[in-house]
Amino acid sequence: MPSQNDAPRIASAAREIAATAERVFELIADPAQHPRWDGNDNLAAAAPGQRVRAVGAVFTMTLTTGAVRENHVVEFAEGRLVAWRPAEPGKEPPGHLWRWEVQVLDPARTHVVHTYDWTRLTDENRMRRARATTADRLRASLDRLADIAERP
Repeated sequence: MPSQNDAPRIASAAREIAATAERVFELIADPAQHPRWDGNDNLAAAAPGQRVRAVGAVFTMTLTTGAVRENHVVEFAEGRLVAWRPAEPGKEPPGHLWRWEVQVLDPARTHVVHTYDWTRLTDENRMRRARATTADRLRASLDRLADIAERP
């Protein structure tokens, strides 16, 4: 029987959203919007004005525990892709990554993939939380994002 250490370290979920790719991407690229649709119930707040526009950007987020995270953007393509590695303020990221991929299906439909990758996570204190971040939780974020994006 495989041990917990052998479990997959990448969780992913995807769905179609009945909204323009531009609208969906704006919700993802603006950290102030994240607590509205976070399916992990982990995000409390982010200051406005931190819209992600490039690799190398850093945005801050306050977690529901009150802790603050600096999120280092490591992948970015306007309208299509954004990924970041969270870290405690002033520290190096411990190795996990959040990624959002947006693909236009047609002018009113968008395919979105949300991935949590902890293959490079080395901090033992974060392993339990990482294991709990399943495809179902990612799907919950996608469903909440769709509810907001699909509103007129």
